[in-house]
Amino acid sequence: MNGSQVMVGFDGSPGSERALCWAVREAELRRMRLLICHAWDWPYPVPPSGPVALDTARKMAQHVLDRGVRIAREASPRTVARDRLVVGSAEEVLVNQSHGAALAVVGARGASGCPEQLVGSSAVQLPSYAHCPVIVVRRPTVAPGSPIVVGVDGSVASEAAVGFGFEEAALRGRPLLAVYGYWEPEAIMSAGVDGYIDQEELSRTAGCTLERTVAPWREKYPYVDARTSLVPGPPREALLDAVEDAGLLVVGGRGLGGVEGLRLGSVSSAMLHSAPCSVAVVRPHG
Repeated sequence: MNGSQVMVGFDGSPGSERALCWAVREAELRRMRLLICHAWDWPYPVPPSGPVALDTARKMAQHVLDRGVRIAREASPRTVARDRLVVGSAEEVLVNQSHGAALAVVGARGASGCPEQLVGSSAVQLPSYAHCPVIVVRRPTVAPGSPIVVGVDGSVASEAAVGFGFEEAALRGRPLLAVYGYWEPEAIMSAGVDGYIDQEELSRTAGCTLERTVAPWREKYPYVDARTSLVPGPPREALLDAVEDAGLLVVGGRGLGGVEGLRLGSVSSAMLHSAPCSVAVVRPHG
C-alpha cells in the first residue's frame, strides 16, 4: 500500500465523528500519521458582504476542524494528527487530499446529507475518484469477532480488494470471509442462453477462480482465519447475506461486469447504498 498517512474528512456531523474514530484506529494499527481535512466555502447563495464576513466563516470552519483534532488526540495521544482546512466542495477537496494517502476514510453521510439518504454524495464520489482505497464508515468500530467480508469475481479490482481485506483482517485480528456470487439467473434467462450453460462446470470454474484469488494472500497471511463461500446467486445478494454481522465489507471498484467509463461498478455502488456495515472500496491503482 502506497502513502504514509490516513486521511479522513471531518465536518462535525455524527457521521464524520464515526469516520474520525475509525481513521484514528487505522492510523494506530498502521503506525501512520493522521490527516484530518475539512472543506469549507461561503455557505450562502448570496456572496459575502465583505472580508469580515468571509473571515468569520473561515474561523467557524477552523473551529469545526479544531474540534476534530481534539477528538483524535484524546482518542490516541501517540498518533500524530494534523489538520488541513481547504476551500472548495467536500468531494473535490477530499479527492485532491487523497494524493499521497495510504487510506481515505469518510462517513456514510455528512452534515449536508438528507436524512432519508443512507449515503451522501461524498461517500459516493470519494470511492469513485480517490487515489487510494476508501472506507465509508457506518459503524465507528468493528465488533469483537466480526469478520471482514471480501467480494471476489476474478477481476483485477477484486484481487486488490482481497489483498486489502487480508491486511485489515491481520491488523485487527479478525477472521476473513471471501464471497463469490457467480450466477445471475435473471440475466442468463433474459439472454436466452440458460440451456447452453453447464452449471456444474460454471460452479467448478468459479470455485477455482475463488481459490486462486485467495491462495497467495493465505500464504502471505497464514495466521488469518480465512474461509471462502461460493454462492450460486447474484453477487449483490450473496454479499448482503454475508455481511449481516460483518465488521467491514471490502469490494473492488469495478468488477468483470463493469461498464466501460463508469468509475464504480454496479455491485460496489449497491454495497455503498445498501450494506449495513462499513464498506471499503479498493481500485487497482490504490
